[in-house]
Amino acid sequence: MTVYSGLIEALAPTGVLRAAINLGNPILAYRHPQTGEPAGVSVDMASALAQSLGLELTLRVFDSAGQSVEAASSNQVDIGFFAIDPLRGKDIAFSPPYVLIEGSYMVREGSAITHNEQVDEAGIQVTVGKGSAYDLYLTRCLKRASIVRAPTSPTVVDVFLAQGLEVAAGVRQQLESDAHRHGNLRVLPGRFMVIEQAMGTPKVRGPHALASLSRFVEDMKASGKVAQALAQHGIQGASVAPVQPIF
Repeated sequence: MTVYSGLIEALAPTGVLRAAINLGNPILAYRHPQTGEPAGVSVDMASALAQSLGLELTLRVFDSAGQSVEAASSNQVDIGFFAIDPLRGKDIAFSPPYVLIEGSYMVREGSAITHNEQVDEAGIQVTVGKGSAYDLYLTRCLKRASIVRAPTSPTVVDVFLAQGLEVAAGVRQQLESDAHRHGNLRVLPGRFMVIEQAMGTPKVRGPHALASLSRFVEDMKASGKVAQALAQHGIQGASVAPVQPIF
């Protein structure tokens, strides 16, 4: 992997690369069932970046996207893995996306809701993980339905069931797994959004840090290493984002 000129000083001024890892999105990170250590695509990419820079890697592990975003926004970490969103972009600079993830809805088997377009109606309560990309997107886009926020994305279906709500929203893979685990639940066809998952760094690190991080992401995609990581971790419901030219 190429060492990116000047990136160490710009991106990791402490001499250690500090990476935020969000366990709230199982497509990107999870705890290894045997070791309990964080693993997944985002961990692999953080490790590859640290190796390319010749730096020690420190992982700061969070249970939700909101916590990970807060760590980057307050300059407590050097890099993180985030869904691109304009609200988060106030304090975080994003690379081009490296992975595209589908956002889907889930309902009970007997629900009259059969299509995504039926969700945004008065009286419908949609459960999302607090501070997740789905929360931010649906807060902007839903006009008649209301939102109920679960503490984290992995707890969405538990809150949805416990409170008797109409719709759960989140990563399609997670919802399909929960539907299989609980039974009598179904994921609606199609998707209501596509999440562009990117690497990010605090904006205070400046344009050189972002430019170098963006080149790293494009190299990882073009070399096939993002695709390899998805395959290695058995990830479905996500695809590698198209390679973009970086000037």
